[in-house]
Amino acid sequence: MRTLGIWRLILMAFAMAAPLAAQDITAPTPQTGHITGTVTDVNNDVLSGATVVLEGPGLKDTRKVLSDDNGFFEFEQLAPGTYHVTITGEEFADWASPDLILSPGQYLILPASKLLIAKAVTAVNVLDSSEEVATEQVKIEETQRVFGIIPNFYVVYEPNPAPLTTKLKFQLALKTSTDAATILGVGMLAGINQAGDTPDYVQGMKGYAQRFGAAAGDGFSDIMIGGAILPSLLHQDPRYYYQGTGTNKSRTLHALSSPFVCKGDNGRFQPNYSSIGGDLGSAALSNIYYPASNRGTGLVFQNFFISTGERMLSSVLQEFVLHRFTPNREK
Repeated sequence: MRTLGIWRLILMAFAMAAPLAAQDITAPTPQTGHITGTVTDVNNDVLSGATVVLEGPGLKDTRKVLSDDNGFFEFEQLAPGTYHVTITGEEFADWASPDLILSPGQYLILPASKLLIAKAVTAVNVLDSSEEVATEQVKIEETQRVFGIIPNFYVVYEPNPAPLTTKLKFQLALKTSTDAATILGVGMLAGINQAGDTPDYVQGMKGYAQRFGAAAGDGFSDIMIGGAILPSLLHQDPRYYYQGTGTNKSRTLHALSSPFVCKGDNGRFQPNYSSIGGDLGSAALSNIYYPASNRGTGLVFQNFFISTGERMLSSVLQEFVLHRFTPNREK
């Protein structure tokens, strides 16, 4: 009986000690930590809705949260280890933290509790498109006026201007033909033709109105055909290129040849089909509204040669005289 009692005591002692031994063998559960911070912009204003991403070797999956209305974010129940935080915000550059070493039970607040996210700066090469450059140059040309009054829009003082688009060619033509000074000039020409009784309309107000309409039709058709329509179709520049340097002989030849030689939109010199076609087309159209006595092939070519001669004289004046009286010309 005594022997049985001893073994019984020994077995009870083992039974009581087993749980204690198991507790001693099991490693203690490490305490989890937290990582928090506040997102602000460069003005120290809190930034809500920023995406905060937490990465680390101890994480099975990347954890992601959004900063709240106060810019605050928090990651909880993190095992000790090394972590990395990345923050992105719309219209802001990404922000990345250095390696963050989290100790057991640590409540880690990122430096100063604020993450300054610099505004994204996009590197832009200041290389305006050819169309943008041409548009700016035309704006300058549209301020060019002889004596500050007479339109001088079709003269280029810039040695290497950007090629005109079709839109800009029509814009220049319309602006020139509808300018108040142009209309006044048409009225003066109609008065001169009235005094010279040409074309063969009647005298009086009716005749003046007819001559005014004829002069306006001649000028409008010439500038639209030779300054917009054909240059657009043939890819030619309708403007006069001021030379300004060299001998008087070379400048004179340059001016006199301008109705016959022009620059293409590709920058190369070529026959000026636009100018020649504009003068011919305008002269041909005059057969529609001129009196019967002023129509015919002979008069078409006569008007063509007159228009071309006027263009040559105008170019010589541009080269040697008018630039001095155009204060707003391109520099």
